[in-house]
Amino acid sequence: MKPLEELTRKNIWNLAPYSSARNEYAGREARVFLDANENPYNAPYNRYPDPLQLELKDALSKVKGVPAENIFLGNGSDEPIDLVYRCFCNPKNDNVVAIEPTYGMYKVCADINDVEYRPVLLDDHFQMTAERLLAATDEKTKLIWICSPNNPTGNTIVREEIAKVITQFEGLVIVDEAYSDFSAQKPFRLDILKHPNLIVLNTMSKAWGCAAIRLGMAFASKEIIVLFNKVKYPYNVNLLTQQQALEALKDPFEVDKWVKILLEERSRMMLAFKDLPICEKVYPTEANFFLAQMTDAPKIYNYLVDKGIIVRNRHRVQLCLNCLRITIGTKTENGELIAALRQYA
Repeated sequence: MKPLEELTRKNIWNLAPYSSARNEYAGREARVFLDANENPYNAPYNRYPDPLQLELKDALSKVKGVPAENIFLGNGSDEPIDLVYRCFCNPKNDNVVAIEPTYGMYKVCADINDVEYRPVLLDDHFQMTAERLLAATDEKTKLIWICSPNNPTGNTIVREEIAKVITQFEGLVIVDEAYSDFSAQKPFRLDILKHPNLIVLNTMSKAWGCAAIRLGMAFASKEIIVLFNKVKYPYNVNLLTQQQALEALKDPFEVDKWVKILLEERSRMMLAFKDLPICEKVYPTEANFFLAQMTDAPKIYNYLVDKGIIVRNRHRVQLCLNCLRITIGTKTENGELIAALRQYA
């Protein structure tokens, strides 16, 4: 890995971050707050939230097995995705490499930040090799994006190939593990202390059933977390989100139960799809969704919309011709989808 200072944009490395009122007395007890121009009424919503979400990070540390100092929390995973570009990529100069197809926000954020995006097509089994991914890099490549389990394909990327990329690439490797709770693969977040160039993303939106509160996570070296905290908005995670996340984290066994039910329903749904005359192939998955190749995905998608059933049409995505992405819902929702597809003519 190149020195972190060399990978970081010079203006970011030298940035004097905004110091919020809450930062300046951190670690000391206080009972009268006359520093932040807040309204003294309507507690607790009148006060700015903890800008570093320390209580929440401590709770997450116990669940995720990552030291609190190695955790960054953002407004969904999209915030740390954007921060990676803002911290490390010089517009109009640097480039990034990513597997294709994959989660669309990596490219959207590249375009917003005016950074060249280099997609590397997966093979027919939706897999990559470190050799092909690294071959797309050059001296101006700052980042490599790998999503595993991948979206929209659902499969995990071979762990050994990801590890090769991490150890051989001189820049930063971001492994997005949004769906890792549904996978048997060992999560890379447990390896961040071994690899200073590794950033691992996770979220409360999937297995934890908290998409509405918009809480994303990045696990990385302390030095990278410091950079993220320099650049982020002062109070990026609101009080309501922090409170609800803490409440959810009190009962991880409930999440384990949800995951077990969803995995059982996933198996049932995949078998049901294989029996449909309009389904040509169901792809392997380790996420809470699966990809199915249909006889005519756009037509079937529109038919389902007319029935009030929404799936994801991935027909125009590379390697996903005539594919629908099916999220696993409740048993009732899943049954309604299958019943509608059996009536399709």
